[in-house]
Amino acid sequence: MSDEHRGAPNAVVVGAGLAGLACALDLGRAGRRVALLEASDGVGGRMRTDRRDGFLLDRGFQVFNTSYPQVKQRLRLQSLRLRPFTAGVIAHTPRGPVRLADPTREPGAAGALLPGRVFSARDLAALAALTAQDAVLPASVAGRRRDVPTSAALTRAGVSDAVIAEILRPFLSGVFLEDRLETSARFFHLVWRSMVRGSLCLPAEGIGAVPAQLADGLPDGVLRLGTPVAEITDTGVLLEDGREVPARTVVVATGPTAATRLLPDLTVPDTRTVTTYYHASDGTPMAEPTLMVDSTGAILNTCVLSEVAPTYAPPGTGLISTSVLGTDRPGRAEAVLRRLAELYGTDTSGWRQVAARTVEGALPAMLPPWPLSRTTRLGAGRYVCGDHRATGSVQGALASGARAAREVHADLERQR
Repeated sequence: MSDEHRGAPNAVVVGAGLAGLACALDLGRAGRRVALLEASDGVGGRMRTDRRDGFLLDRGFQVFNTSYPQVKQRLRLQSLRLRPFTAGVIAHTPRGPVRLADPTREPGAAGALLPGRVFSARDLAALAALTAQDAVLPASVAGRRRDVPTSAALTRAGVSDAVIAEILRPFLSGVFLEDRLETSARFFHLVWRSMVRGSLCLPAEGIGAVPAQLADGLPDGVLRLGTPVAEITDTGVLLEDGREVPARTVVVATGPTAATRLLPDLTVPDTRTVTTYYHASDGTPMAEPTLMVDSTGAILNTCVLSEVAPTYAPPGTGLISTSVLGTDRPGRAEAVLRRLAELYGTDTSGWRQVAARTVEGALPAMLPPWPLSRTTRLGAGRYVCGDHRATGSVQGALASGARAAREVHADLERQR
C-alpha cells in the first residue's frame, strides 16, 4: 500500500515525548500526513505528572527553563501558570549551609557574594567572568569550543578546587545526573547561559502540562495512544497487535533503549539513572521555594515543591522532593530521610513517603567531545530524534524533533 492511498500517512513518528511531538507538529504544519504512535496512555515520555491523593507527582524531579528558544517558540507560557524557584540555591558544605543567589533578582542575598564570605576575590572574579561571557555570547559559540569535561573547564576558568567541590559540583550533579563533572563543557556553558537568561519554574498543574499543551496543537487523528510498535518493516511499522501502519518514512522519537530495539544498528550513548523520593509533611519544613544541594553526595538535591507551586499538595501539607543518583534499593529511603532531617533541621520521623520514582535513562551521558546537534537521517526513509541526538534538556529534545521534521520534509520534497 503506497502512502498515496487514502488516509495513509507520509510519515510515522514513533514516540510522543517532546521530540516526537515537535516532529509531528512541524510535519503537519508543512502539509504532511502524520501518524504519531505512543505505546503508553499519555504523551510526554519522561516528562509526565501523576495525580495521587491530592498530590502532583512528576516522574522524577524536573524544572522548566523559560529561556530555551524552542520553549519560547512553541509554548504559551502564560497558560502554564508558571511558579518560579528562588534564583539561587542553599548549598550544604562542610562549613555549614551557604545561601547563594543571583543578586540582580534576589538583592537580599548579595551579602553572601562579598569577598571572603563564601568566595575569595579570585573565585568571584572567575565566576563573574564566566557568567558574563556565557550570558552575552551567542549560544552557537558553545558548539565551537574545544570540548573538555566540565571540571576541567571550571578549573581553566580560574575557579578554585574548594568552590568546585563544595558548591558547583553538588549543584551541577543534579543537572547532569553524575558526580564527577565529566559532562561536556559545551553543554555546561549552554546550561549556565540558560540559567542566567531565564527562570526556573514549575507549571501549576505539573511538568506534564508542557507536553500536554504541545499535544493539544495536533490535528485530530494524528496521535494514537496505547499503540506500541513491534518493529519497523520495509513498508512502515508493525504494531504489537499485528496490524501494520504503512508509511515510506519512519521517525523513531523514543529514548535510546527503545530506539536501539527498533533500529539495531543505531549507536546511542550510555544514560544516567535517577531516583526521586516524594515525602509529605504536616506544614512545611522550609517556607521558601529554594533548591538545596548537598556536598556530601548523600542526595543530589531537595526542595519543598509545595512552596514552589502550592497546587502540588493538599492545603496544609508540604510535599518534599529529593533526588539521588541511581536506583532505589533496600535501606536507601531510610538513609535519605535521615539526611533530610539534617538538611532541613527538623524531625522527619513523621514524614510519609508518598512515592519513589526511578527514571532509567533520565539523561544521556554527554561526555566530551559531545556534538550539540547531529543529523537525524539514518538511511532511506529512516530517522531518529531525541535528546540523545542533541542535548539532555527540553531544548535538546524539541530541537532534535524539529530537525527531524526539516530533514524528513526536505527528503520527501526531493522524492516528488
